[in-house]
Amino acid sequence: MTPEFASPLPFKSDEPLELIFVSLENWDDVWRRNQFVCGQIARRFPNCKILFVGNARDVSNQLRRGQTADLRVPATWQVPDYPNIHVTRPLKFLPNTIPAARRINEGMFRRHVQRTAHRLGFRRPILWLNPHSAVHMVGKMGEDRTIYDITDDWITLTQSEALTRLIIEQDRELCRVADAVIVCSQKLYDLKKELAQNLHLIPNGVDAEHYRCVLEGTGPLPEETAAWPHPIYGYTGTIHPDRVDVDLVEGMAQRLTQGCFALVGPFFLPDADRDRLLATGKVFFTGPIPYARLPQFMRAFDVSITPHRVTPFTESLNPIKLWEYLAGGKPIVATNVAGFRDFPQFVQIAQSEKEFLHALQEAQHEASSLPEARRAEARKHSWDARVEQILEVVAACKPSS
Repeated sequence: MTPEFASPLPFKSDEPLELIFVSLENWDDVWRRNQFVCGQIARRFPNCKILFVGNARDVSNQLRRGQTADLRVPATWQVPDYPNIHVTRPLKFLPNTIPAARRINEGMFRRHVQRTAHRLGFRRPILWLNPHSAVHMVGKMGEDRTIYDITDDWITLTQSEALTRLIIEQDRELCRVADAVIVCSQKLYDLKKELAQNLHLIPNGVDAEHYRCVLEGTGPLPEETAAWPHPIYGYTGTIHPDRVDVDLVEGMAQRLTQGCFALVGPFFLPDADRDRLLATGKVFFTGPIPYARLPQFMRAFDVSITPHRVTPFTESLNPIKLWEYLAGGKPIVATNVAGFRDFPQFVQIAQSEKEFLHALQEAQHEASSLPEARRAEARKHSWDARVEQILEVVAACKPSS
């Protein structure tokens, strides 16, 4: 049954919702904010149509590397269990570092999405843009209105000065022309409030029930965890040098007398960083783990950890792992980063290697009431509630002319 909302829905009652959702990530088994939002909307409104646009398939890059699997699969496919969500990935032939080539790529991207949307029967869709680089699509997709959803401060990512200047330009223009701008963190809100006239803060969320087994599960743990010695200090999420403090993890692993660090998620560290962490003998990597299996890995943790770097980039985040850790109920230790510091009653904050190691020891002897208190807090931050907020913003924003 379609739920009732306090605010009007973002489409007429006799017309199904049509959403072109341009994502920063591809649709895969590792779920992120974009998939949670689309999945919620698709379940709520079975008659809606969602076209989820993933990253362009880089033809020249894949040919150079001899990795052409992406080029041999269909460009558009239906998501299993979601008959109203189709995923598409355009082709990209030229390097975006050359302005003229980038404009050609953008034109090809738009034409691919237009053709795919037309084939699926879209008439006047809502255009949801996650990447700043998709600003070229505004006003050219026959859209009813445009939403810009910002999840990270990409301006502060480690990158070339030329790319930083381009991101600043694209982000500023998209903030100006979008009918509504949504951000997931207070830092992003502060950064965009002078750029966007219709700005809304909607953090990430969690399906707390999905993580019930972290505390209550029985039966064998995933085979991958068998080699992990206890106590297990576990991290979930993207393992990227702009996020994970490699020096901190290495230093703690070298001083660890018992146990290990398990880093669960997509791996993007340079080879040199990977090698020095593996050399400690106390750090384990899993690579990407499907969302369906993630709670089973978290069952193995003794303490959930977030050894993030403290930088302007991490200050812009509202980590999904915060809500997942709370839903899992287990002890949490994190560096002094946004999101985690907001819950001192549930999270121990450490600002040095020594403090972090001490907190890990203390966390294993915390009050018995804390696990269920964490889970109760997580239930207040459901994806269901977040998506209701999103739909209210979409309904209230002024449609594109």
